[in-house]
Amino acid sequence: MIKVENLTKIYKLKDNNMIKALDNISFEIKDNEIFGIMGISGSGKSTLMRIFRGVEEFDEGTITIDDMVITPKTYNEYKNELKNKTAIHLQRSFGLWSKTAVDNVIHKLYGIKTGDESTGDINAIRDEYIDEALDILETVGLKEKADHFAPVLSGGEKQRLVLARQLAKKPEILLLDEPATMSSPKKRKEVLDTIKRIHDKYKTTVIIVSHQPEIQEYMADRIMLMFNGKVVEVDTPNKVISDFLKDEEEEYPIAKMDRTKPIIKVNDLTKDFYLFRGGHVLTIEDVNFEVNKGEILSIIGPTGSGKTEILKMIAGFEQPDSGNISILTDNKWVDMNDFGESRMHIRKNMGFMHQEFALTPHTPIIEQLAYKISPKTDDTYKYAQEKAEEIGISEEALDIIYQLTDLSKTEAIIKLEKINLSPEVLDLLFPHIKIEEVIEYSKPVFEALDLPLPLLTRQFIELSGGQKVRVAMATVLASKPDIMILDEPFGDLDPVTLRQVANSLKKINEKFGTTIILVSHTMEFVKEVSTRSILINKGKLIEEGDPEKVTNDFIEMESK
Repeated sequence: MIKVENLTKIYKLKDNNMIKALDNISFEIKDNEIFGIMGISGSGKSTLMRIFRGVEEFDEGTITIDDMVITPKTYNEYKNELKNKTAIHLQRSFGLWSKTAVDNVIHKLYGIKTGDESTGDINAIRDEYIDEALDILETVGLKEKADHFAPVLSGGEKQRLVLARQLAKKPEILLLDEPATMSSPKKRKEVLDTIKRIHDKYKTTVIIVSHQPEIQEYMADRIMLMFNGKVVEVDTPNKVISDFLKDEEEEYPIAKMDRTKPIIKVNDLTKDFYLFRGGHVLTIEDVNFEVNKGEILSIIGPTGSGKTEILKMIAGFEQPDSGNISILTDNKWVDMNDFGESRMHIRKNMGFMHQEFALTPHTPIIEQLAYKISPKTDDTYKYAQEKAEEIGISEEALDIIYQLTDLSKTEAIIKLEKINLSPEVLDLLFPHIKIEEVIEYSKPVFEALDLPLPLLTRQFIELSGGQKVRVAMATVLASKPDIMILDEPFGDLDPVTLRQVANSLKKINEKFGTTIILVSHTMEFVKEVSTRSILINKGKLIEEGDPEKVTNDFIEMESK
């Protein structure tokens, strides 16, 4: 049994303000129970999980697990025992080796035995662990991806690989923080069924944080509802879910406007994806579609079907093997295969939000906004062109460098170093705008996304999961892009916050006429926010049209 009494956790921020993440909470979890925790983003769920894991100290109260009685004074003494008893999967925290899926599990198995996952020669230990590693991968439905490199797995596949690494411990307590949010409906069920099998086989106590009612309804014996760091109630799934959803906003309607004029043409798009040692992975084959100005177009499909790859080719991050993507700018169609000033102008008016946000954890939000907004402003854009000409950088090279500003600064610097360019070139070409300008750009977007402006001074790591998603979206929206591309950033939002984001997207579309292309595995969200949907399966476009029909056909396809 796990017994929590009067638990309090206070975060002290850099500006001397304090946040009471957990406020005198008490509850009990039975042995071998699947115990659900729900609540809107920022209610303290993830903090509680980190305390159970042994990585987050607390300020007041007592936690009793078996014969361990843990207080703030004794927490350090029990950290290692907590880590031995538990395994955890934190939301959007992949923590994977840049190696194959099977090597990731082998590293974990080796670390359990030796206390250190690192090894100079993975091949020397492969024979000892390969059978167990493949068995674990089969359990989470990744055996066919054993030789695929972790960094290029889809978001849902990465989540299952993280879960596989945790299962290697055969833990007494399995802590799951949004374990299947970035998976397609079929793959999500596979992950949840895997958790159930582990629970039944090993009699593991499972604590599952998820704000998705269908997940909690499918998994949990009981659910605890939290709000603002406090326990609201502990009850049956039906009762708690009903109480949780009662504060959901009314759905904002999609604005009526002319959405008949094409601004993006995808023509005969074909691309093969290969992995070193992993062989052929995916072929995107003869994909054709158009995107009209002002549309909210959703691209859906199974995990690993090519959705993200298509988004990256539209944005110019990847080049097709054949076919082309043309985008209309200043009444002229520009081929995204042709590097130079015209393509750069398109990217100036485009925002891209990655699955993993492309934001750095320990940098204040206002600094990251300055980095993101500056290259999109008219003055900086013109300055970069003039400076590039002055120091001898060609239009094509400037276009490639400009593209890096849509990544996090850390990622951009790594890519610059690979082509022997100094990181200083970013600041040289794209100097930051003034703080006053950042606030001016940010204010209307923060208001639209229901974010308090004082968050600008906070670090990204200090935000709740829902706040992180909305702040990341704000960094894309602040420059008021004509085209906004969103690669599955919504998966770990609770339904109440997700409705706020859906309404915000529709209001932005209405106010600015922004064309939005998004990937999502949350089908109700797709139905609610989209004007049109495209279904991709195994690299092929198999259906497009009304979001209700396309999503229902996808759900039916997944159920077979």
